[in-house]
Amino acid sequence: MVVRGNCFCMCDSGTCNWWFLMGNCTSGNPTDNIIVNHDFYKGLYSWHPNCCNGFIVSANSGNQVGLSPKSGGNYAVIKNRTEHWQGLEQDITRKISPGSTYSVSACVGVSGPLSGSTDVMATLKLLNHGSGASYMFIGKTSVSKGKWEMVEGTFSLPTVPNQVIFYLEGPPPGVELLIDSVVIRCPSSSKSEKSTSIGCSAVGDEVIINPQFEDGLSNWSGRGCQVVLHDSMADGKIVPETGKVFASASERTQNWNGIQQEITGRVQRKLAYNVTAVVRIFGNNVTTATVQATLWVHTPDRGEQYIGIGKVQATDKDWVQLQGKFLLNGSPSRVIIYLEGPPPGTDILVNALSVKHAEKIPPLPPPIIENPDYGVNIITNSQLSDGTNGWFPLGNCNLSAASGSPKILPPMARDSLGVHEPLSGRYILVKNRTQTWMGPAQMITDKLKLFLTYQVSAWVRIGSGASGPQNVNVALGVDNQWVNGGQAEIKDGRWHEIGGSFRIEKQPSKVMVYVQGPAAGVDLMVAGLQIFPVDRVARFKHLARQTDKTRKRDVILQFSGSESSSLFGTSVTVMQTQNSFPIGSCINRTNIENEDFVDFFVKNFNWAVFENELKWYWTEPQRGNFNYKDADDMLALCQNNKIETRGHCIFWEVQSTVQQWIQALNKIDLMKAVQNRLTGLLTRYKGQFRHYDVNNEMLHGSFYKDRLGKDIRTYMFKTANQLDPSATLFVNDYHVEDGRDTRSYPEKYIEQIIDLQLQGAPVGGIGIQGHIDNPVGPIVCSALDKLGVLGLPIWFTELDVSSLNEHIRGEDLEVMIREAFAHPAVEGVMLWGFWELFMSRDNAHLVDAEGEINEAGKRFLALKHEWLSHAHGRIDIQGQFEFRGFHGTYVVEVETELNKVSRTFVVDKGDSPLVVSIDL
Repeated sequence: MVVRGNCFCMCDSGTCNWWFLMGNCTSGNPTDNIIVNHDFYKGLYSWHPNCCNGFIVSANSGNQVGLSPKSGGNYAVIKNRTEHWQGLEQDITRKISPGSTYSVSACVGVSGPLSGSTDVMATLKLLNHGSGASYMFIGKTSVSKGKWEMVEGTFSLPTVPNQVIFYLEGPPPGVELLIDSVVIRCPSSSKSEKSTSIGCSAVGDEVIINPQFEDGLSNWSGRGCQVVLHDSMADGKIVPETGKVFASASERTQNWNGIQQEITGRVQRKLAYNVTAVVRIFGNNVTTATVQATLWVHTPDRGEQYIGIGKVQATDKDWVQLQGKFLLNGSPSRVIIYLEGPPPGTDILVNALSVKHAEKIPPLPPPIIENPDYGVNIITNSQLSDGTNGWFPLGNCNLSAASGSPKILPPMARDSLGVHEPLSGRYILVKNRTQTWMGPAQMITDKLKLFLTYQVSAWVRIGSGASGPQNVNVALGVDNQWVNGGQAEIKDGRWHEIGGSFRIEKQPSKVMVYVQGPAAGVDLMVAGLQIFPVDRVARFKHLARQTDKTRKRDVILQFSGSESSSLFGTSVTVMQTQNSFPIGSCINRTNIENEDFVDFFVKNFNWAVFENELKWYWTEPQRGNFNYKDADDMLALCQNNKIETRGHCIFWEVQSTVQQWIQALNKIDLMKAVQNRLTGLLTRYKGQFRHYDVNNEMLHGSFYKDRLGKDIRTYMFKTANQLDPSATLFVNDYHVEDGRDTRSYPEKYIEQIIDLQLQGAPVGGIGIQGHIDNPVGPIVCSALDKLGVLGLPIWFTELDVSSLNEHIRGEDLEVMIREAFAHPAVEGVMLWGFWELFMSRDNAHLVDAEGEINEAGKRFLALKHEWLSHAHGRIDIQGQFEFRGFHGTYVVEVETELNKVSRTFVVDKGDSPLVVSIDL
């Protein structure tokens, strides 16, 4: 957002920073230029046209505006300027250190209606909360058409304001400003030896004063407890791991008591910091406890916040290292870091605590997989043609081969493998099982390849004698760690399909696959177990064909007007500016204080959901103590940017998420509290949230049902619908789509939804959360197919994937989004975040903490670009132009002999061709 003079500009994907050219920025000297994307190799990424428009000219695109790129690469063209001060800007706040002198050089030019020369200026815009904007002139140069010139100058700031924006401006309105490259360097710094500000040499500067207690307890204090310095404890049994001394936080009476240091003014917003601490515990007969590093932050407008940094399981035997990372989005008035966690009476011992600006870690390369053998089963003697050779019993059970199992492949495997030879009809019979984990097993260590995604498939059945439903699980022991390969719940004597997946990303020493699960004494039967690597590229090709049928429509543009008789052969260009398919993200309140986060969010998402700020435990943490301000602020941001919102959630059925004051209520008071929650929330926000998750995770929790009866769930839906009839009401749950959880497989979800509907609950949508690992398309699609028979819209409401390798992470995300986009029952996808340090899962982000798009993020943006249709051609003899395109908003440009005419139109869903009349 830019405000200057009387101009208010909220740039969106149709006007500003929508150009993403993938690759690495090739700076001449990238180590000291603080400008991101200085040569426009990544299009306009990190740059923002100031109340005007911009585009990129590349060396390959020809001499479009009168100049060839001076650097031989790309340059930016800033057009539609109506004021002298309009130009191109970049936020450099996090790169500036007080007292340092910076040199500026920019290669600039001009184009358009200009006779003679004009000045181009480099300027800083300085923003402080409560005091408006001020401007600092850096330098200027005289520029005429057809030549590149250099703007040069220097600047230094004694203190860094809340926001520092560098921009180029100057030419008269209507004149296009051309920018070939921008460099801002910090050749020297006046930092003192002990300064911890982030300047030219930010990485590695220590934020903590006296981090290893060399200066005693100077700058350290107790947080509700005493802090003592030691050279040893416990009769010399505890000594420092490094250095000569360590500190203890003692006389602790609360879990949050610990050792602390104020670091106000020594950390900067929008910079990521690594935290490391060497810790252990002592006393109170506690041998192990969690020690956590926490940040206490106070801001004038929002009060205090607590940010969890990292934690470790500490012991009374050895020193252990605690590691974590944090970033401040806003500008706090005070910041304190402290250690907490163990039970009262247990001392926290600290040998060192360090906070440093996080070093950039190069991403892992894309894995190279030789001879992946897609579709080839790695299980030996799967068809039992050689009896049970290759198999062994896990435990004291007995294995034998028998006949009478299905000869067809399980459906999910068939979808992956296509035409395939039939199964043999033989199965493994497991008898004399005395433990649930007993069953057939096989070693597969040498047959696995790292980073391949494996699909698991089998038919399973149980014998008689079971009391109630039984879980059967295909499991893997990977170096003695259990990995879930898929589960099925069996209630009868039929054969059931198990489908699942797994992936190994670190070289194991031993991998065993085994089938387990029914109660002791119940026979187990396993047929046709297959484990095979899946060909995702082949699946993507199939999905592309399906997507064309599901998300595209034939369009006929019918041109008319005073010149219609002479339109034949006229050039037509059609460009899609927005796909109408909802792709949104989770956000939280602190995110919206970070301009970089907001910029990426509003440009790449058209829906939002609030991570916590609408949940009951956030809006009423104590009885009668309400907090709607956070949700109000976030809703205002979304509404100002025309972003639709989901309401998550009115209630949450899992007991551990319910506030203690609610859990303590009797039945009558709990019912009143539920009524007040419904009335308060839905009356306040009537008509503002398009969806509500009414009672989250009802397949995994039953707090309200247990206390208020089964009918409470229907009551919640009915009352919510009465209070806000415009909102679509969703059920929402996890592990529905991946075959890993017998509590929430599709059939159980369908049963729950139908049961609610039969009681009159107006269930309007099905939410699949989508917290998934190593997804396999046919397994996900199978769940969607089953749920789709209900005829309700399906949304992925909390999608995230996790892998340390960004390339694999991007591939996993692509699997999920392509499956959703291709499926006719799916009507939207919500990511559960995208920014590092602000996601519920590690290694799931698309953008790193300081705003750099990673490989997974690039894959996501490439998908969004792929789903924008473009067409070019000429008007035919009937005055028409035909194309097939994705649903969404388009601009058509018609270039006649006299002028160029632009019109906007929308392609809605529909089976028949859409005829759009364009009056020229």
